[in-house]
Amino acid sequence: MKRKLLLTGAAGTIGNTIFKGLQQDERYDIIGADKQQDDEQGIVEMDITDEARLQELTQGIDTVLHFAWIKDEGDFLGKVLEGNVSGAYKLMEAAVQNGVRRIIFASSNHATGFYKTDEKVDPEDPYRPDSFYGLSKCYIELLGRLYSDQDKISSINIRIGNFPGDDRPHSERAGHIWISERDMLQLTKCCIEADDDMKYLNLYGTSANTDNYYNIDYLEELIGYKPQDDAAKLLEQAKSAGFKVSQDETIYQGGQKQ
Repeated sequence: MKRKLLLTGAAGTIGNTIFKGLQQDERYDIIGADKQQDDEQGIVEMDITDEARLQELTQGIDTVLHFAWIKDEGDFLGKVLEGNVSGAYKLMEAAVQNGVRRIIFASSNHATGFYKTDEKVDPEDPYRPDSFYGLSKCYIELLGRLYSDQDKISSINIRIGNFPGDDRPHSERAGHIWISERDMLQLTKCCIEADDDMKYLNLYGTSANTDNYYNIDYLEELIGYKPQDDAAKLLEQAKSAGFKVSQDETIYQGGQKQ
């Protein structure tokens, strides 16, 4: 039997890559949802603050992939808190009430972005958000922790690094946290298919980058993730081909300069 999936943010840069990739996998029957309906792509309308709509869309769903997001540092209380934090709570409540098995959240490396680049960070180390954006990601990870500890739902949080959408890193800093399209899709599938006994997991979503900030080697044994690409090799190829590669290294992993 196919797993029935709901993907929020299906029109976004990352979400659309995931949406198209999962549509090609015969194991899945996927509903793509976003703020605006797109009949051409088969994306349905969904307002993350509309509880009735969330209840409707989560009925009969095995796994929710929550990739929708409003990024607006200038209006934390008006947009980020309502659209992201409250929206995630409403989505998770609807998922729990409808018996969804697992929710996979598109978190961010900015949840720990104020660690310095010479520090080794594990997913279970204390949060160090570098922005309101990162702070709101931390909250939703913790919301998943609460619901999983209450044995209501399985929750997996992917702290996505750099995903430019054209499948190559564009800067030196991005090379430490970059993830390719095919690796992002593979990682998502690994999270969907992870054993039901896996009730809660935080992980960093990157490719097999030579200069990776994070150790992701253990993910192959844990969930079967075996990334295929390396940002360092692609950066060298880009330089050789004459592409501009920004020299934007900072002392903080999230890119903050202070």
